[in-house]
Amino acid sequence: MEGEGSGVKNENNEQFSTKIGFVLSCVGSAAGMANIWMFPYRVGQYGGAVFLLIYLFFIILFSYVGLSAEFAIGRRARTGTLGSYEYAWGSKKKGKLGYAVGYIPLLGSMGIAIGYSIIVGWALRTLGGAVTGRLFQMDSIQFFTEGAGNFGSWPWHIIVVVGTLFTLMLSAKSIEKTNKFMMPTFFILFLVLAVRVAFLPGAVEGYKYLFFPDWAYLLNPMTWVMAMGQAFFSLSITGSGMIVYGAYLSDEEDIVNSALLTGIFDTAAAMIAALVVIPACFAFDVAPNAGPPLMFITIPKVLAQIPFGRIFAILFFVSVVFAGISSLQNMFEVVGESIQTRFQLKRKTIIILLAIICLGVGIFIESEPKVGRWMDVISIYIIPFGALVGAISWYYILDKDDMLHELNKSSNKVHGKVLISTARYFYVPLTIAVFILGIIFGGIG
Repeated sequence: MEGEGSGVKNENNEQFSTKIGFVLSCVGSAAGMANIWMFPYRVGQYGGAVFLLIYLFFIILFSYVGLSAEFAIGRRARTGTLGSYEYAWGSKKKGKLGYAVGYIPLLGSMGIAIGYSIIVGWALRTLGGAVTGRLFQMDSIQFFTEGAGNFGSWPWHIIVVVGTLFTLMLSAKSIEKTNKFMMPTFFILFLVLAVRVAFLPGAVEGYKYLFFPDWAYLLNPMTWVMAMGQAFFSLSITGSGMIVYGAYLSDEEDIVNSALLTGIFDTAAAMIAALVVIPACFAFDVAPNAGPPLMFITIPKVLAQIPFGRIFAILFFVSVVFAGISSLQNMFEVVGESIQTRFQLKRKTIIILLAIICLGVGIFIESEPKVGRWMDVISIYIIPFGALVGAISWYYILDKDDMLHELNKSSNKVHGKVLISTARYFYVPLTIAVFILGIIFGGIG
């Protein structure tokens, strides 16, 4: 299908050079800080192993039809968000409408990048405090409060934004190279921390909290709602996030297989984080459900009480910063590629423009209450709505033969009616549910 509205293609011929580089980059985008502070306590809060089983069900489902669709449309259109929506809607002779619709998820990506960069700045500041020892020379609440006020962390904020954008100078090449280093390092450091935590007195209660199945939660609707929301947002199925990585994917790669691998590694990242955070909380009798302050207040208090705690704090926050930067790379690349391709601007110009937008807004909402409200609006309303627009575009607007052709390219298994029916009658309705339930409950992922 190369009819009306087929989109402006990215002519830079950027591609990931290896499958592992592609998957690690996608895992880097998906494995963000919510994996560290939200996933662990939700596992225990909603039935331990019961929540895990339901979560894995949704991870497989969303990877199979949601994540694979974003990869597929990106590779099919050979461009990112705006061009892909124009391509999809072009099958209905409404390419211009598709182009306009594409700005919704694109706005979500830019909005979340603005807020997320502030939080990564807090993490980098805390890492700096661990390195200098200042983190342990005062109460962690005081340390966090100093950085989470108006203009409280602007130097660290600027370093995060400029540093992340610098890693995007070579597009897919630099994204792949940095994630080949950051994501294995993330896994290794958290495994080291998990081993250390396992020897803490009382850690076994944390494992019970995580893995002991309370089967009564199987009949609790909130278990299914929260597991669904956690899985959905964890995979970064935002209607834009993974499209650009699909545009950089070689025709020789099996899209569905790559999507499932991304889901597996993302789940592994969340579980390793849980094996650090929850047992540590139980060992020192602190609440595991503190939300974002868990990383910046609770964890430093815990680490301050164990031998070599300063070293483990450095390892922990290096991992957190790497997870944050790898997610930011995707958010910025989504917006940058669309603008660069649409308006034929130079890469350096785009990098400077994104820095100005991100810092121009972000510097003024650095305080915790302001960035909290900002993130709520973006994550509860804009991103889920963008994801819904994407799901409908890929499975109801785009010609199904176009989608299947791309999914079956270089695939060892032929995908057909089962995948399309699963997407149309399960995935799209669940995306609607994520959007509506998120508004009702003030966020579910």
